[in-house]
This record gives sequence, structure tokens and C-alpha cells, in this order.
Amino acid sequence: MGQEVIKIRGGQTLKGEVNINGAKNSAVAIIPAAILAEDNVTIKGLPQISDVETLVSLLGDLNIKTNLTGTTLEVDPEEIINAPLPNQKVESLRASYYMMGAMLGRFNKCVIGLPGGCPLGPRPIDQHIKGFKALGATIDESSETSMKIEADKLVGANIFLDIVSVGATINIMLAAVRAEGQTVIENAAKEPEVVDVARFLISLGADIKGAGTSTLKINGVKHLHGSEHQVIPDRIEAGTYMCIAAACGEEIKINNIIPTHVEPLIVKLKELGLDINVGEDHTQIKRGNKYTSVDIKTLVYPGFATDLQQPITPLLFMADGVSFVTETIYPARFKHVDELKNMGADIVADNGTATIKPSKLKGAKVYASDLRAGASLIVAGLIAEGVTTIYNVKHIHRGYTNIVNTLKSLGADIWTEEV
Repeated sequence: MGQEVIKIRGGQTLKGEVNINGAKNSAVAIIPAAILAEDNVTIKGLPQISDVETLVSLLGDLNIKTNLTGTTLEVDPEEIINAPLPNQKVESLRASYYMMGAMLGRFNKCVIGLPGGCPLGPRPIDQHIKGFKALGATIDESSETSMKIEADKLVGANIFLDIVSVGATINIMLAAVRAEGQTVIENAAKEPEVVDVARFLISLGADIKGAGTSTLKINGVKHLHGSEHQVIPDRIEAGTYMCIAAACGEEIKINNIIPTHVEPLIVKLKELGLDINVGEDHTQIKRGNKYTSVDIKTLVYPGFATDLQQPITPLLFMADGVSFVTETIYPARFKHVDELKNMGADIVADNGTATIKPSKLKGAKVYASDLRAGASLIVAGLIAEGVTTIYNVKHIHRGYTNIVNTLKSLGADIWTEEV
């Protein structure tokens, strides 16, 4: 069995339209959240990615009937059982930690393997644990491979997050929706995906106020019914294609976006010197003739998304001066830098800041260390001279639906091979 690689012959001009899929970071929380419902749930607009398939099979391990066709998932939790989830699926996917909050909320206890996913340096789940403990759970970490979380009953509490964490905000919310009394999460994450998960829970009958602000108030309810929910568009996928359009698009229209969700990127692309036309649910982008260097600093929402720091970097090699990218969320998120250097890029990362100088990129063999690094290498490959071969593409498929075919349809010279 060989491994799949993505090959790109750079230098093509792209044009056409892209339809953005549902948000990965919403989907991976909403699927676990469905186990809180006592009736049938339908989730529409899911991205067709491996992370979604993994989570759906985890629901199957709890004896939940599921039917995933295309972008729609039907969930029938009637015969749900509380089974331990100490398996390989959990390790392959960081977002499997949402099963903790959901199972705790549904059963008051769970046994779950320790989550894996993208290796982005330390991304501890201590804030999640702190929240579960505040709600009355005890945590047994004596096993090296799994964690046991249980509570006699969950009781609302005031929880202050030491760092703004999307994962912890959502996970505590999942555990709190059926707890007794009121839970208040202070310093909560404001990301659109948090709001989307809250909207889903409210559609089930949860009582949640303040989603999208730094204070979430959750009044526990005894029962949650079924519902139908449409996942928001993926702002990171949208942003990645916006960067691709800026790098090599004659004119590319990107459909199914929520413009406010990508506002920080639009601002930076305009600063670079791009001509961007923003509609109600789409944007049209033409690449510019010359680009001005820009400085980027990642921040929690509504600042510049850490997930777009890697995809925008190749654009900065096309600018006429030195650009700086400062990463404040995951300072170790520069694994793409060495790969870009292999392609001839003049880039140095030090103490959470990358210094980027104008460079002509050349095709090379490169390795996708994580999902967004993979996206960065695709953008780089599209503008490089010659052929770029990207290894370890499983990370890319975790977050982008059919990216190779989508780019082909725009005119990119891109294909996959077994090596």
C-alpha cells in the first residue's frame, strides 16, 4: 500500500467559482452535541471530510443509529448506550474531546481515550477539565491511555477560563446544558463556531444566552428534543481559497461565505493591494500586479485567525518588502517554515514571529506537518516554478473537501499519485 501525494505544477492562472463547505470546527462539535438530544436530529451542510466520518463512527460505537449521505447526517439516539471510547479513532482526532462534554452532559460519566489530531505544540485540555470539575465531576487520570470522568450530578457553576479557548468554551457548554441551575462561563471564546454550536443546542431546547460575547449564561434544562440544523460556512476554507485567488486568480468568485467571519483577512488582502468585491454571501477576488508588504498578528476572534496565518504566508513572498507574521495563539505553529525554505523561500521564524522577504519559489518535495501547513504548501505550490510534491496529505483531507478537484476545476495543474 503506497501513500498518496499531491503534485502541483505551478504557474497556472486560475479562474472560476468555488462553493464553500460547512465549517469543520462547527461540525466536529455539533456531531458530538447531537448525543444530548433525546429525539432525532438532522444536521445539514456538513463538510465531506475524514474528521466528520470519524465522529459519525464514534456515535455508532454508542449504539446510535446514523445515516450520513453527502452533507446531511441523520442521528437517531433512541437506543444510545454509554460505552467507553478508548480507541484509535479518538487518538486520530483532536476534536473527539467534545465527546467528553457531551457524554458527561448526557450520562454524567464517560470513559474516553486521550485525543490526538494536529501536533501544534502544547494545547492542553486543562481548561476543559477545570470546567468539568467546577460542575461537580471527578476525573480519574490513572490510566495512560484513557480518562474517566464522572459526577453524581452536574450542578451549575461560575467558571472563568484562564485562556480564551474555543474547545473549552464549547465542551463546558455541552456539559452544562443539562446541569442543575445556572452556569456562567467568563472569558468565553466568541468565535462563530461557538455561536453555531450554541444555536444548535438552543434548537434542541437548551437555554443559552450571550453566545458570541465573552460571558455565556446557561440555565440547565432536564430534557433536550430533536431538531434540524444547518452548519455555518467554513471561514477558514473560505480564507484559504481567498489566499489562493490572491496568489494566482485571474478572477475567482467564492460562494457561500459570511463576510464578517473573514473580515480580518479581507482587510489584510486589501492592504496587500488586492481588488476585492464583497457581496452579501460571496466575494470576488482578482490577483494584483504588485503587492505591498504587510504585518499580521494572529488573535482570538474577531482578530486575524491563527488558522489563516499559514495559508496567507506564501502570498507575502510576492510582496515588495519585508513582512512579519506574529503568532500569539500557538507560537509553535511554524512547521511550514522549513518546508517553504526547501522551496527557496527567504523566511525565518523566531520567538513566535516569522520574517518573510520577497522570494521566487521553486517546486520541491515537501511534507504537510498539520492541516493548515498543508494548505500553505498548496498555495506555495500553485505559485512555484516547476512541480511541488506534498507528502502526508491525510492532514489536508481532514479539513478540506475535495481540494484537488476544486483546484482542477479552476484550472490548476494538480493531481494525486501513489508513491
